Amino acid sequence: MQSVPFHLAGRPAEGPDPLIVRQPYDGREVARTSYADPDQVEAAIVAAAAVADRAAALPAYVRAEALDHVSRRLAERAEEVARLIGAESGKPIRWARVEVSRAVSVFRWAAEEARRFSGDLQRLDTEPAGQGRLALVRRVPRGPVLGITPFNFPLNLVAHKVAPALAVGAPIVVKPAPKTPLSALLLGELLAEVTEPDGPGTGLPVGMFSVLPVPDDRAADLVADPRLPVVSFTGSGPVGTAIRRAAPDKHVTLELGGNAAAVICSDWSSDADLRWAAERIATFGNYQAGQSCIAVQRVFVHEWLYDGFLPRLVAAVEALRTGDPADEATEVGPLINEAAARRVESWVDEAVTAGATIEVGGRRSGTSFAPTVLTAVPPESRVSTEEVFGPVLVVARVADDIAAFDAVNNSAYGLQVGVFTHSLQTAFAAHRGLRVGGVIVGDVPSYRADQMPYGGVKGSGVGREGVRSAMDDYTEPRVLVLSGVDL
Repeated sequence: MQSVPFHLAGRPAEGPDPLIVRQPYDGREVARTSYADPDQVEAAIVAAAAVADRAAALPAYVRAEALDHVSRRLAERAEEVARLIGAESGKPIRWARVEVSRAVSVFRWAAEEARRFSGDLQRLDTEPAGQGRLALVRRVPRGPVLGITPFNFPLNLVAHKVAPALAVGAPIVVKPAPKTPLSALLLGELLAEVTEPDGPGTGLPVGMFSVLPVPDDRAADLVADPRLPVVSFTGSGPVGTAIRRAAPDKHVTLELGGNAAAVICSDWSSDADLRWAAERIATFGNYQAGQSCIAVQRVFVHEWLYDGFLPRLVAAVEALRTGDPADEATEVGPLINEAAARRVESWVDEAVTAGATIEVGGRRSGTSFAPTVLTAVPPESRVSTEEVFGPVLVVARVADDIAAFDAVNNSAYGLQVGVFTHSLQTAFAAHRGLRVGGVIVGDVPSYRADQMPYGGVKGSGVGREGVRSAMDDYTEPRVLVLSGVDL
């Protein structure tokens, strides 16, 4: 099988050590690429640093046209890319297609933002000392970006690093997850199409991007390198914490784990309401085999609705189709590997031993774990307190909405929460009192629009993704004061 090249300073390259990518569902070889060696990593960093000033000075139309090109090309190759995502990550094809469509919009949004990323004017004659003065505040790149991405969204989370960097004129070095590098490498192929195709000045400068598979145990060298002053990481909490401690002088953004909750409030009481909530929670507790930071994990139900809601949820979970991710009917695929499935199994077994009840699921087969609903879970169980990152829902009854909000806040994480209510007062109470990055009213916490600010508090990270929010993170304000101006 021919090796897929990676992209070093915008050009295809191969390293000496092979990297074999396997389908999580059945273990078959999907493709092979290679790891970049230390000299190649050094070359990528040197190229990014060398081109930083030129990249920052790129005209807006050059950046925007490159981003538009990638958006169009992803749309043209959408089915091929979706099949690639499913093959390397085990994601069901229906969800892989959604991921591609989101990446298309991320690059389109970034192109639009690149065209209007202009800065702000401020009058300074608000005080006598400022008479005749005007300030122009523009944002300029902090420098080259290191983007480190996880396996669960192997295309779209790379897009959320790359597109904002290109939009502001910042070079970027991407380290994709070793389990799922292929989507990122394909994205590099599309970027190479706009890397000065007709010579200097006709596209993105050579050196503006690199996509390098690097073993996880060598990532620390990239994080520590002072020539990459911005680190944007999406992944596990312990790794994110280690990055922040290792790079105190850098601008670090972290999108970490979650323990996402859904709250069924007291007014969400009709049969249609309960059916909608049950179907949405069943789907989005399991849609990535639970391998999403905002997959539903904890469900808090007002006590007088509990007995009517639980059977609906169990039935909706039972109805989910599991199996081969390439099958159009499959809704829930495998976990990324058997070790992950075994960990989920052990956490469920631990909860059951402590007194929890399995309402449905609870079985593992190889890399797959059956969608599971647990009740009567002791609050100290890991399925309640930690991020399961598997297809497991923990359902608990609460006395009222305030008790539910308190239970949501009783977590080391704070990413997003879904609040099922019709009450505007309850919605604003949730927004005011829940210590999370986002509150989704009338739906699950798994909703995300790629242009909105996305991120969390507490153990869920620092900084925000979303195209414009990431552009702000990758840049810093620079003030120009004009004096002697007749305003």
